[in-house]
Amino acid sequence: MNAAQLADRLSRDDSFACGVSAWKVWPARDPRYGEWPGGLAPALRGALEGRGIHKLYTHQTEAIGRVLDGDDVCIVTGTASGKTLCYNVPVVQAILDDPEARALYLFPTKALAQDQLDDLYSLVQVVEADIKTFTYDGDTSTSARRKVRQAGHIVITNPDMLHKAILPHHTQWTRLFENLRFIVLDELHVYRGIFGSHLANVIRRLLRVARFYGAQPQIVACSATIANPKQHGDRLTERDLHIVDDDGSSRGEKHLIFYNPPLVNSQLGIRSSEIESAASVARLLLGNDIQT
Repeated sequence: MNAAQLADRLSRDDSFACGVSAWKVWPARDPRYGEWPGGLAPALRGALEGRGIHKLYTHQTEAIGRVLDGDDVCIVTGTASGKTLCYNVPVVQAILDDPEARALYLFPTKALAQDQLDDLYSLVQVVEADIKTFTYDGDTSTSARRKVRQAGHIVITNPDMLHKAILPHHTQWTRLFENLRFIVLDELHVYRGIFGSHLANVIRRLLRVARFYGAQPQIVACSATIANPKQHGDRLTERDLHIVDDDGSSRGEKHLIFYNPPLVNSQLGIRSSEIESAASVARLLLGNDIQT
């Protein structure tokens, strides 16, 4: 069964339907495509097409174009909508145009940073350009750190390392700061509350150090869909971010079901185990290979 068939079956199953408190359905959405931005190197476009990317979604076209035009941008689209491409493409293009250009990527966790390194490294390999991409975190060896400081075109790190190991030692990072063109802030929605306040001040320090070395980097941010991306992004970065939130990616039909396990003892108000109830539905979903 596919998702729609299973949903229909569950809706007609009285033993399941009696526990449904709410059931919301989002219809499937067809993709909307835009044009390739002008000025992309043939090698870069060829590398993307070689990875199966023959068209860009409309939000990717807008975001890449805005970044190439020099704007500070925040991309706010759904999961798996291709936000990574929105900053990797203009960053790689800028380094192809100027091999001295540098970029600093900030991710809240090491796992996310490693995923991005793998994706970016594979793109750079296909482009066949001398673009050196490194992570800089607590696991980076002393000898590797020296190489990253001197040769890294794209340095992928996290706020803690930026605060503790990069900014206090900026004189060792002269080449990065003198040529810093881009600061990428992924998962912007994570930086809220006290953590967000700390990050905002670290960003201010980063921009102040960049100005000291004569650089005026662009900021490219990505966020999950939140209610106030413009307000949140502007306050964190003290920049006037252009919001790209018209998601052109495709989407399958989605069902969101709130399920309240049935009562087994009405007098005591005891219900069936939510874990067992969830497990029974999960078995159906997994058995039919339905994404959940």
